[in-house]
Amino acid sequence: MKRIFKYIIFAVIAIVVIGTFVFLFVDSKPEKVEYNELTAQKGDVVKSTVITGKIVPRDEVNIKPQINGIIAELYKEAGQQVQQNEIIAKLKVIPDMNSLSSAQSRVRLAEINLKQAQTNFEREKALYDKNLVSSEEYDQVCQSLNQAKEEKAAAQDALEVIRDGVSSSNATGSSTLVRSTVTGLILDIPVKVGNSVIQANTMNDGTTVATVANMNDLIFDGNIDETEVGSLSEGNGMTITIGAISGYTLDAVLEYISPKAVENNGANQFEIKAAVKVPDDKMIRSGYSANAEVVLEKAEDVIYVQESALEFEGDNSYVFLKKAENEYERIPVTIGLSDGINIEITSGLKEGDVVRGTKKIKE
Repeated sequence: MKRIFKYIIFAVIAIVVIGTFVFLFVDSKPEKVEYNELTAQKGDVVKSTVITGKIVPRDEVNIKPQINGIIAELYKEAGQQVQQNEIIAKLKVIPDMNSLSSAQSRVRLAEINLKQAQTNFEREKALYDKNLVSSEEYDQVCQSLNQAKEEKAAAQDALEVIRDGVSSSNATGSSTLVRSTVTGLILDIPVKVGNSVIQANTMNDGTTVATVANMNDLIFDGNIDETEVGSLSEGNGMTITIGAISGYTLDAVLEYISPKAVENNGANQFEIKAAVKVPDDKMIRSGYSANAEVVLEKAEDVIYVQESALEFEGDNSYVFLKKAENEYERIPVTIGLSDGINIEITSGLKEGDVVRGTKKIKE
């Protein structure tokens, strides 16, 4: 029984040793290298770039008050359409005390002058009725009376404008009413009822009561790298993709390329603007983030292969042309435009030629 057990142990050891030897021998043999094969095709090679930016109105107009005051009423809110000259807000006037005092003084002086002119007129008229003065003298007194009346009315209007922001003789042209200067969509009303506002002057820009823009006239505003700007020209077509609207694209035409670069994250970039064709079936909002794809170069109806098939040596380019099964010949080729995946072959290959690609990776 012990002898049989020894034989079994020796057999197991022998199997392990032989198996290990066979495994090492098989593993030491070089594996057969196989390659993916690529076919030269005929078609278009298009080099394009993607520019990041945003969709904005061509012109945004800031509506500002004509006088200093406090917002008494707001008649509009953001998102509403407004017509030119339509009222957006009404102000309560805070008069300047110096100006108010001067206006009141002017009214009092005008009243004194008018009272004197009226007395002179009545005296002159009595003499004129008795034919004691000439027509010329009478006309001069009448003119003086009319001038005094006009001065009184003008002084009163000036006082009302300073005190109330509107005169009784021109209520429709009140400076307390903030009107839109353009027709468009109200993008923002940054003030509330009760806020103080000031008019624009040489010392400040004034308070913006509302921002209005024509949302049917939009542009794409972005930046392109200096290495690619040389391939662009005004009039180039662009395809706009808006991140907030999945699967939707817009057409645009390049209108402007900045003559001066700006530094952005260490790279020199140039601002570009493109007119966007606004559809009727979509609401495009101001400030949408967007990407613009623009064609930089295009080679039409050319022979091309995948760029991974090429091998470079100095300034020369080569491919491995298939001659037989797993047999390839290294030949020189002349290359042209590349789109990053496919590359144009101007000489050395014809349509249908099979070339060696990358190595196959075993699972």
